[in-house]
Amino acid sequence: MNRFFSIVMAALLLPALAGAQKPAATHPDLGGLWLFSIDLPPAALKKEINGNVEIKKIDASGRRPVKSDVAGALPSTPAPSYKPEFQAKVKQLSDNESKLDPVFYCGKPGTPRIGPPRRIIQQSNEMIFLYEDISGDPYRVIPTDGRPHRKDANPSHYGDSVGHWEGNSLVIESTNFVEDTWFGEEGYFHSDGMRVTERLWRVGENLAYQVTVDDPKVLTAPWTMPVRIVKPSTEPLEESPRCLETDGPRLLNNDHHGQR
Repeated sequence: MNRFFSIVMAALLLPALAGAQKPAATHPDLGGLWLFSIDLPPAALKKEINGNVEIKKIDASGRRPVKSDVAGALPSTPAPSYKPEFQAKVKQLSDNESKLDPVFYCGKPGTPRIGPPRRIIQQSNEMIFLYEDISGDPYRVIPTDGRPHRKDANPSHYGDSVGHWEGNSLVIESTNFVEDTWFGEEGYFHSDGMRVTERLWRVGENLAYQVTVDDPKVLTAPWTMPVRIVKPSTEPLEESPRCLETDGPRLLNNDHHGQR
């Protein structure tokens, strides 16, 4: 009798328990190939193979701020605000960008200057970002399973990154950077205390990418960059050629190179 009663109760309770369970969390799919526009000329590429000439226009929209409103974007400002004692240094670096910018001389751009990834591989517990860059083709493996930052990580150009979801947005927080990168082309140097927060989310078929840089050692307040919209791409990743900069010593002026 007791066994029969237990079976009956289980039969009555199981549907109720199943209904009370929350469905597994689902997130937007950010995976895929995305437009590459960094390090490319702003106009067109000319390719000649066996006498056949092909001219391809360059879409550099992925590296330019969006002028219109984007749903989900945070308020932004055109430039970061440096403390008074560092403003002369920023101006000096910006005025001499093509002579002093490490990226122009094959230096690693670091985060966030590397920009949005060329390819995203999305898994349940981590995101894998693949990039194309003339200074070397970096990758980032970003856990999204709730683990904290590593305590034993060495400082690096791309930092120690962990991610989490806020609604439909992937939020990535990175710390522990080396100091020899700029986070923007206008001489935007940083300290070892820089903290970078990247946000990625879908806007239709496109990928929205926005970054906040917090460095209380040199900035008066965190700086949120204008959002970028990155289009999907069908071009596969290609291995970047060896970076060999020989033009730097020949520069006669201080023109900006306008890479990123």
